[in-house]
Amino acid sequence: MQDRPTRIDSATGGKAGPTPAPGNTLVIACGAISHEIVALRRANGWTHITLQCLPADLHNRPERIPGAVREKIRAARGRFAQVFVAYADCGTGGLLDEVLEEEQVARIPGAHCYGFFAGSELFTRLSEAEPGTLYLTDFLARHFDRLIVRGLGIDRHPELEPLYFGNYRKLVYLAQREDPELLARARAAAERLALRFEHYVTGYGELEGALRSLPPAPSGAKGGA
Repeated sequence: MQDRPTRIDSATGGKAGPTPAPGNTLVIACGAISHEIVALRRANGWTHITLQCLPADLHNRPERIPGAVREKIRAARGRFAQVFVAYADCGTGGLLDEVLEEEQVARIPGAHCYGFFAGSELFTRLSEAEPGTLYLTDFLARHFDRLIVRGLGIDRHPELEPLYFGNYRKLVYLAQREDPELLARARAAAERLALRFEHYVTGYGELEGALRSLPPAPSGAKGGA
């Protein structure tokens, strides 16, 4: 994998294709972190960043992530000066990296969003202290019932709950912002699963640095979601 995003050139069989807007950057992101990217873009005035998101429920079918990302990348050829993928490996077992190596596009380093939100030092400490930890972000705390309870079919088949979560001992809520309602939802999720509860306010973690490293558009270049 490359350390920085690279230009996406038009694949036109040797003929010159459409000229991409100079400095215009497409960020292809998981829908589970769209709120955070929009907030960072607004706070920092990153008008050169165009955001396109894939459905967050792909978390439940990670084998579909690489193909979906590839489609977005190829649709961007000739339209953007560069593309960056705001996914970690996210359970694809290296398949996403194979796609990105072929397409010559960079992504956020790491195995999952819990790692880049918490930062490598905190996440390593948490995972070493208790390997059987279930992690929630703001998005997962807000949508726990939809994505986990209903998404995994536990509402229809309660007998599945111990199969999915029987080896977990602790739930850690990695909060991107302080929100009493989301904190209460995360606590309720821990209580439902009979897990010990811990809460850390991480902010945007390493996500902010990864987006900040994307070069800004030259004067006059525009992007938008």
